[in-house]
Amino acid sequence: MARALDADLEKTPGAGPEPPAPAGSRRLLVPLLAVVLLGQMAFAMITAAVEQTPTIDEPVYVATAAEYLHEHRVRHNPEHPPLGKLVVAVGVAFAHPHVGAPFTGAQEDAGRHLLYESGNDPWRLMLWARLPVIAATLLFGLVVFAFARDLAGPAAALTALALYTLSPDVVAHGSLATLDVLAAGFLLTSVWLLWRARHGRPRLYLPLAGVALGAALATKMSTLPAVPVLTALAALSVWARRPRGLRRALLGAGVVAAVAVAVVWAAYLVVDPRLRWDPHATHVPVVHGLRGLLVRALPFPEAYRDGMRVQFGLENQAWQGFLFGHEYSGARWYYLPVALIVKTPLGMLALWAAGAVAMVAVRRLRPAAPYVLVPSAVLLAAAMTGARDLGTRYAVFLPMFLGVAAGCLLTVRRRWTPWAAAALVAFVAVSSLRTFPYYLPYSNEAFGGPAKTHLRLRDSNVDWGQDLGRLADRLHDRYPGERVWLVYKGSGLPAHYGIEASDPRRAPEREVHGLLVVSDSAAATAQGRLAALLRSSRPVDEVGHSITLYRR
Repeated sequence: MARALDADLEKTPGAGPEPPAPAGSRRLLVPLLAVVLLGQMAFAMITAAVEQTPTIDEPVYVATAAEYLHEHRVRHNPEHPPLGKLVVAVGVAFAHPHVGAPFTGAQEDAGRHLLYESGNDPWRLMLWARLPVIAATLLFGLVVFAFARDLAGPAAALTALALYTLSPDVVAHGSLATLDVLAAGFLLTSVWLLWRARHGRPRLYLPLAGVALGAALATKMSTLPAVPVLTALAALSVWARRPRGLRRALLGAGVVAAVAVAVVWAAYLVVDPRLRWDPHATHVPVVHGLRGLLVRALPFPEAYRDGMRVQFGLENQAWQGFLFGHEYSGARWYYLPVALIVKTPLGMLALWAAGAVAMVAVRRLRPAAPYVLVPSAVLLAAAMTGARDLGTRYAVFLPMFLGVAAGCLLTVRRRWTPWAAAALVAFVAVSSLRTFPYYLPYSNEAFGGPAKTHLRLRDSNVDWGQDLGRLADRLHDRYPGERVWLVYKGSGLPAHYGIEASDPRRAPEREVHGLLVVSDSAAATAQGRLAALLRSSRPVDEVGHSITLYRR
């Protein structure tokens, strides 16, 4: 099958993706600058990983990764396939945590049990769990660089890499033991390989693209809308080399799809070669209608299909959203675009837009536009239809794909183009570095910067429970011995970090005096007793732009 893809395909003259190599010292300058960009990104991510306490989702993934290592079966967290957690498991294995007997409680309790009740050091365990994701994030930066270089040369590659490494969203979520950056990076890799298949050696690149697509599907189910897009791009890559070769084009799409399916099965087999799955161990809702037909038609393991049913069950729940000071029930279709405008550096937004226009307007870039812009648009549209307005992490693929597009701006033959691009990249660098090391609550200058993000957004955009350790240090350094009242939104256990505090919502209002410490997400939507307490208090300090200290 693979040989048939290469047979009789003549190479299109001038279609090769490789630009002329830079001459002289530029040959060393380009890789040196790439290393510098990746190095500063690594420093930023490792610093964040060392300083931040577990975010809300991380303990579940880490506990599930430990479960894969010690029990070799899929049980907790079925709503996400295992590959991303297997990546996390690489770090967990090096941490050698004490696990004990199999934990049979809820997955949220499993994370708390592993981190705080099993004799493990949560700081050390979380750092080891985050390191493989950090390494993968850096490798995806190389994909961004290579993709942009194939399209528009080394200057474009450096521009795209700079935007990627300076993206606050990518740095923030690339430094956590979560799945969003992994899934997005695998998708980008698949698209890049499909582009390379268009210009030569489809027998090599199409199967590799299928592996990357399968890795994305085996990491997050939210990548499923990309499947028809990427299989169509696979067919397009073969068709572009031999027009009217419909059979070979369809064969190429089939190779990518078949390999992707095989990778999903392989991910489950790595965890448990016997593919054991007990649907009664977790609540799996019944899914009817078109969704039910879709789930039953998927050629994936039963655990994957039941995980999709769990996801659809979550989508059917009533979630609370928050946007620009207004709390609402359900989802708003415009939430993600608005949140992205708030949380993306202004220079990056300008370069994204200009790069997208350049890909459509510049003749030699038009063939690449479907590869870069169409997957971005489809994935964003799919994310906008979701029921959970919880953060821009659901669109973390945009800094990857549109970073590549932004680099293509340098193909515009105008004297001012490189200077304008350089100035905008410098603006992005200043904006991003100013938020160091608080990348999760970043917002751009038009919206007041990180200190004001909590006024407009919440959840993983601002306050995901990451600053409990920093709060402990602040209380110890500035407020020793004071009575502390705490409303914390997160997965960490305050007492484990030396924070002795009471819940002000469970005490008579007249007794609540001293320091009132409230996570900004809780303060943004405070009602009843908490709202009354905040009205009669004054802010005196803040931690990480996610927790505010009040004096009452």
